[in-house]
Amino acid sequence: MAQFAPDRITGMDYRSLRRNKLSPTADRKPVQLDAAMGADPVEQCSNPQMRQLWLQVRRVAKTDVTVLVGGDTGTGKEVVARRIHRYSNRSSGPFVAVNCASIPADLLESELFGHERGAFSGALERRIGRFERANNGTLFLDEIGDMPLPMQAKLLRALQERSIERVGGRDEIPLNVRVVAATHCNLSNAVAAGTFREDLYYRLNVVPLRVPSLCERVEDLPFMVASLSRALEERDLTPPCLSRSAIASLQEYPWPGNVRELGNLLEQLAVFHGGERIEPGDLPEEFQTGLESTSGSAGPVENLSGEPMLWRLQPPPENVDPVLPPSGLNLVKYLQRSEKCLIEQALAASDGVVSQAARMLNLRRTTLVEKMRKFDIQRDAASSA
Repeated sequence: MAQFAPDRITGMDYRSLRRNKLSPTADRKPVQLDAAMGADPVEQCSNPQMRQLWLQVRRVAKTDVTVLVGGDTGTGKEVVARRIHRYSNRSSGPFVAVNCASIPADLLESELFGHERGAFSGALERRIGRFERANNGTLFLDEIGDMPLPMQAKLLRALQERSIERVGGRDEIPLNVRVVAATHCNLSNAVAAGTFREDLYYRLNVVPLRVPSLCERVEDLPFMVASLSRALEERDLTPPCLSRSAIASLQEYPWPGNVRELGNLLEQLAVFHGGERIEPGDLPEEFQTGLESTSGSAGPVENLSGEPMLWRLQPPPENVDPVLPPSGLNLVKYLQRSEKCLIEQALAASDGVVSQAARMLNLRRTTLVEKMRKFDIQRDAASSA
């Protein structure tokens, strides 16, 4: 791999990098994978691996040791890094994320350590690098396995000395930075293949954490759907109302794209079926697993676009109360969506007979008709849903 060569970087190259935002920004926050930040994952998760992971995150966050987060692409490694920062004594400091794979090798040193004015062609002013911006906070080095070997040596020195030197500079700048690294590849295999430095591997791998793939934790899929749906609402998108059988169908899917793929699916459904009740047959073909819809059966149906559950054609148990998430919710939208969803279920169960649906909802027929007009619910469409 090419060495860092300042004379090879032209002003056009550097300006192009900044204009096209190839380098990450300190305040970048993944919209999909970070959607559950407002909830307590230890309390929400059912999967033993994930519960253990979040307990480990809480414990390691109280220290300043270096953490290496492993896991497939799209599993939420940056979410883990942000949780570590959030639970740590550095939470009031900056969280700076860098994707090492997205920055050209010749620019990575300047991106991490900064540069002095005149360090190379196009360096018209001093620039603070990511390490300095993360001072008294956390630096997240994503896709560390893709870092070029020459840069690995400079990173190792920065970690050992707890100081950096800007490109073109002479002064050592002491820093107080906690480093969390992440990778989707097996770094021990990369060390054996000679593509990753062994000494850097042991420097980073003080506390290894692994994020399971989504197919390993499908029992947590309802929680993730609810969290991602909240993120859609924050973007003024109306999430769909997934039935229990639709969730069961999604739990049979292998999820090669992990949580990121789940977020993309919900966003697609929000665009084309926002606020609608989704059965397995309404899902894109690749997500249909052949499960028969249970739309005609009684029992609870999880409205996973909001925190509390909606209950299908029967009241919730007396000891089950809606839970307000720590991040809050739009109460008006939530109540409207819940009301519409229950009316559609009652109409579907009564084959579109309004009077029967009204009795199931304990409403007068005229009141139900008014609500149907309000929510633009067609009797025939509801009965065939």
